[in-house]
Amino acid sequence: MLRFDEYYDAYSKEIFQFIYFLVGQKETAEDLTQDTFVKALKNNKAFRGDAQVKTWLVTIARNTVYDYYRRKRLIKFIPFIARHERTEETYIPEEWLLKQVADAELYAALGQLKLSYRECIVLRKIEGYSIKETAEILTCTEVQVRNHTERGMKALRKLLGGEIDEIG
Repeated sequence: MLRFDEYYDAYSKEIFQFIYFLVGQKETAEDLTQDTFVKALKNNKAFRGDAQVKTWLVTIARNTVYDYYRRKRLIKFIPFIARHERTEETYIPEEWLLKQVADAELYAALGQLKLSYRECIVLRKIEGYSIKETAEILTCTEVQVRNHTERGMKALRKLLGGEIDEIG
């Protein structure tokens, strides 16, 4: 049986960030993070140890986000729109403004990608999951993850008018 309090302390920030990147609203992400851990607690006997706990929790989080959108009857998956704040970086005002504009363009372009491409880019390039972990979370093959990531990055470059820096 899983130690709920330990896993919540260890992974709640990462789960929140993942959900926040997908829904773009802090309050919604907080609610869905709580829902994710409630589902994990209720279904902890289903965890067989085949995957890492973190991967299992991200899979639950992803399904929780899907359920949320199904309940809201949203047809199109809303892209993440809020920039992940990096407190270790400091900007002079001009640099900060340029970064904000670049981030807004990136998020808008990500929102135009197919969902499968967007998920792979968020998990691989922003969240830093391995190909294997991403495949487990998305319940697809590693080849599909590689292809969707590559195609998504190519589409992103095209949408942004050329080369883009590596994300994440």
